[in-house]
Amino acid sequence: MKKNSPVKKNSPNFSAFWANIRFKYKLSVLNENRLEEVWSFRLSLLTGILALLALAVFLIALTSTVIINTPIRNYLPGYMDSEVRMEIMDNALKADSLEQVLQQQSQYLSNITSIMSGDPSVSKISQMVDTVSVDINDLNKKSETLTQFIRSFEEEEKYNLNVLTTSNTLPDNLLFYRPVRGLISDHFDPKEKHYGIDIAAAPKESVLATMKGRVFFVGFDANAGYMIQIQHANGFVSIYKHNALLLKKQGDWVNAGEAIAIVGNTGELSSGNHLHFEVWYNGKPIDPEELIVF
Repeated sequence: MKKNSPVKKNSPNFSAFWANIRFKYKLSVLNENRLEEVWSFRLSLLTGILALLALAVFLIALTSTVIINTPIRNYLPGYMDSEVRMEIMDNALKADSLEQVLQQQSQYLSNITSIMSGDPSVSKISQMVDTVSVDINDLNKKSETLTQFIRSFEEEEKYNLNVLTTSNTLPDNLLFYRPVRGLISDHFDPKEKHYGIDIAAAPKESVLATMKGRVFFVGFDANAGYMIQIQHANGFVSIYKHNALLLKKQGDWVNAGEAIAIVGNTGELSSGNHLHFEVWYNGKPIDPEELIVF
């Protein structure tokens, strides 16, 4: 008859622990009258722990998603991202524009009421004419200002050794910054009167000055949207169209690579967030892809 082997002392309890947490418990629901089992459920301690961990991870992920993708994030202490600041600036500009339009409409209705009453005064008619012709006068003033600025700039650079003649040969050793990060969606095509390139970019991406220069035009055009133009040395001019927001004003000096606007989708000729970028040299358009690696 074989003797049983002696039990080893201080044996590890890991197997017992693993068996305990994997041991399944049965939860039963009984019919009180018939003592019949209506529903039952088996669950181990290990399964319960894993289920609680999964639930915790799901709740954390759900909470983070709700905070990030909803306006609730604006109520977090210290939160104030560039998007909120841009919205505030945009709303301020819209409010100012609406106030001007409201004043013009009020003046127009006042003039119409005076005319319909049969007793229009000379002063009111003059005010109405001024109100109607204000846009044309502004355009003429901008054109005269632009002409004077170009003349003064050329006069200042007359004796600069870096300034070339009106030759069509491009100067060497010039560094052009890429105006915005993105993909070219439409190329330079003078035959189609497309004197620049279109760069598809992310919304609210910064537009950078391609070279050092002075801003000589800032404004809004029905086709080009918010536009900014910069006069550079050596006869170069750069133009940036369809912006959402302009960060510079007329007469400002800017450095190469400095933010001057925000990419947008303004103007009737725009069909998406992009920048229309042009470079002119001595009054003639140049393909920006010959100057910059995009």
